[in-house]
Parts: sequence; C-alpha cells; structure tokens
Amino acid sequence: MDGSGVPGDAPAVDELSSAFRVYEVRTDGDKLLYIGRPAVSSDVLEREVWPLFHEYDYDVSLQQQPSRGPQLMAGNYALVAKPRSLGLNGIPWTNVVLAVLTVLSTLFVGTVWYGIDVGNDPLSLLEAWPFTAAVLGVLGTHELGHYVMSRYHRVDASLPYFIPFPSIFGTMGAVIKMRGRIPDRKALFDIGVAGPLAGLGATVVVTIIGLHLDPVRVPFELSFNHPLMLQVLSAITGQPLTYSAPNKIFNPVVFGGWLGMFITFLNLLPVGQLDGGHIVRAMFGKRTETVSAAVPAGLFGLGAYLFVARSGQAVYIWFIWGVLALGLAYAGPTDPIDDSPLDRKRFAVGLLTFLLGLACFTPIPIEVAAA
Repeated sequence: MDGSGVPGDAPAVDELSSAFRVYEVRTDGDKLLYIGRPAVSSDVLEREVWPLFHEYDYDVSLQQQPSRGPQLMAGNYALVAKPRSLGLNGIPWTNVVLAVLTVLSTLFVGTVWYGIDVGNDPLSLLEAWPFTAAVLGVLGTHELGHYVMSRYHRVDASLPYFIPFPSIFGTMGAVIKMRGRIPDRKALFDIGVAGPLAGLGATVVVTIIGLHLDPVRVPFELSFNHPLMLQVLSAITGQPLTYSAPNKIFNPVVFGGWLGMFITFLNLLPVGQLDGGHIVRAMFGKRTETVSAAVPAGLFGLGAYLFVARSGQAVYIWFIWGVLALGLAYAGPTDPIDDSPLDRKRFAVGLLTFLLGLACFTPIPIEVAAA
C-alpha cells in the first residue's frame, strides 16, 4: 500500500499529528511504516504514540531506517508498527518438552524422598506423583499468575518454561519470557505481584495437605529450618514439623510447600527483573535504584554474618545470590511507558506482599549431613 492510506485496524495519520508528522504510509510484510518526522522528543513521542498503537494491538518503534523495504530520504524516520500476537502460534514444543523432562526429574527425586526402589520396577517411579504434583503445582501456579496478568494487560508473554534439574528439588524453577513493553506502572505491578500471591495461595494449600499426610524416613540426615509461615500453618493445623525418630521428616508434599515459600522470598528480593524488582519499581518509580543497590550488600552481609556465626555449607547460598543480585541491579528494572504514580490500593497490596515474603524467610534454609 502506497500513499497515505491506513487500514481500518491501525491508527489514522491524524491521530499521530501532535507527536509525529506523517508524510507517507507504507507496508513491509506485516508491518506498517509511518514515514515522517517527530514533532517532540523521543521520550515524549513514545509516551504519546505507544498507548495508541497498543490499543490497536500493534507494537511500535522509532527507526532511522526500516529493517527492510524502501530506503527513506535522509533525515526521515519511520514509526514501524508490527501486529502483536498474544495467542499461541502452534504447539509450544519447547515448553512441552521442558515440562515433561521436569515431571520426570521431580518423579525421580521423589522416589528418593519416598524410599521407592525403581530398579526392579521402573513404573514405580509414578508412585512419587504427590511430590511432583506439589512442586510443579506451586511453581506452575506462580508463573501462571504472571501469565494471566500479562494477558489481562495485553502484554505479550510466553507460557512457563520449567527447568529440569535432578537436585534435592528436582527442578531449578520455572520462568516466563516477557516479549512486550509494559504500558504503565499498574500493569508492571499487577504482573509482578500476581506470581508471588498466586504461588503463595498454592503453597498454603499444598502445605496444609502435606501436613496431614504420613511422615517418611529418608536415607540421609536432613534438617529443615522452618520459616514463620510454615510454623503458623503447623500451629493452625495442629500437625508437627519435627519427629523424634532418626531420619524421620514430614511428608515430601510439605517440602513442595516449603520450596514455594523459599522461592517466593527469593523472587521478592527488590532488585532488577525479579518480581520484587517489578513491584518496587511500580511503587516507587526510579527511586528504586537506591533500594536495588542495597540488596547485594545486604545479602553479602547476611552470608558473612552466618559464616562467622554458623559456619557451614548452607550459608553460601547468600553469597551466590549476592552475586546474582549485583548482576540484576546492574541490568536495572523494567521501565513502563507511562510512569504515572501507582494508586494507594496497589501500594498497600505491595507492602502486604513484601510482609508475606518476609514470613517465608529463614536464614539457613537447609542443613544436610551424611548419615
């Protein structure tokens, strides 16, 4: 399409006139190129035109030259609008394969927790399904919280990617990939907070169920340090967390809830691209850089204190996360298009979420010793 004609499902030229003077509209495959000159600075231009294209389900960027197609006259620019696709384009095979591998990984680890011998009967692997359901239920619910809110705010995001790893957990967690820009602080907050709150809801359910199941014996000495939230759930249900018999621990389903609490605390660290980083960026704007800078120092300080007070392998996790936090702080948070302040209700929800996160914290999570 040449000339100034614009399809009916895209912004009209006159809707852009206050921020971008359009000389011509062209197509380049599925893209629309609005060729012209900015009438305002690039920051103001983005704030003006991005929400407009977002309403028409387009992602837009300002380019000196288009990636393909006819060359522009010297000094001209193009607003390159590409249709957004929020649905699934075919079967997400990578997600499916990783999910299947993670199911197998957690089943394998679950057989260790339950003391199941799969040597003579490989199908007995399936008997560890409660552990797998608990762990993946908590992780999956957390990530689906992010995904649902992303779809609600029309931000392009992938389905969860589970990460198989045959450790004591059977997995290294799950993530979703955000492919679209965040329109405003409300969307950034909602997407960031939805994961921890949804995950904690699943964690509470899984933990209560697990506390009512029979304890098990494990072939190693394992000491869990219980976060406040787990202690509260134990008190409410009247179920114990410790047993006098050697190597006897609570049902592995409870460990799925314990893992959910631990991951929630880590995700709520207020730095970079973590959920906590999204939440504080939405709550406090660009002032969060000060908070993010303090997080690595706090983690290194916690690790150093515990190393002196309780020398042991379990404290090294805080040094590892201190290094990770440094990288996340350097990369910076996600900046929304519209940086208008957050409303009071969301601010209150944010504070409550961080308090719940603190209830999931324990300084030395796990201590393991050879039997």
